[in-house]
Amino acid sequence: MRLDKFLAEQTGLTRSQAAKVLRQGAVEINGKIEKSGAVKVSPSDEIIFDGEPLEWVVGNQYFMLNKPQNCVCSHDDGDYPTVYHFFDYPLTSRLHTAGRLDADTTGLVLLTDDGQWSHRITSPKHHCEKTYLVTLADPVENHYQTACEQGILLRGEKDPTKPAKLEILDDYNVNLTISEGRYHQVKRMFAALGNKVVALHRWRVGNVVLDEQLEEGEFRPLTEEEIASFL
Repeated sequence: MRLDKFLAEQTGLTRSQAAKVLRQGAVEINGKIEKSGAVKVSPSDEIIFDGEPLEWVVGNQYFMLNKPQNCVCSHDDGDYPTVYHFFDYPLTSRLHTAGRLDADTTGLVLLTDDGQWSHRITSPKHHCEKTYLVTLADPVENHYQTACEQGILLRGEKDPTKPAKLEILDDYNVNLTISEGRYHQVKRMFAALGNKVVALHRWRVGNVVLDEQLEEGEFRPLTEEEIASFL
């Protein structure tokens, strides 16, 4: 593979940006500075970019992360750290989240560099289900289940939410499964019911369940079966 193409794929740089860093002498191959993007490289080569070794990543990458509170699912935010700081460079520049969680919401986040795969999760036409453990400020009322199944009209919207499944766990905790992703949807659904969400934890996306062995801030690659469940 051409060196400039390799740099672009492994770091997220454009080909023109890769050419620029090459001219600046920021890339070494097997201990020697290389400035030509046309040079061919292979997995046996040791390639150093800006002092950091680049691994030869073959194929797409798929991960699950147990997201802690007070971090965001974007590459740059002035108020909070991002979920990408849990990953080593150069993966940070390649990955994107398949859907987002609010800064104060914890739990399952899927990350990949496969745009078509993530589209199957986030596109409304695929109706991908997500399940949340919801902790409420006030006790759960019996009519919540029926209201969620029938759809709830959120403030400022014309159409009610799609039917959702509510499982009551105890007086203050429920599992809520939704198949769409409106802005702050879970919080707004319970606000419309006259209650307030005090903690929100997503533990399932589609058929992928958050690995109980992952501590907050830890991640692991998805299994082939988990990846295939969205294909």
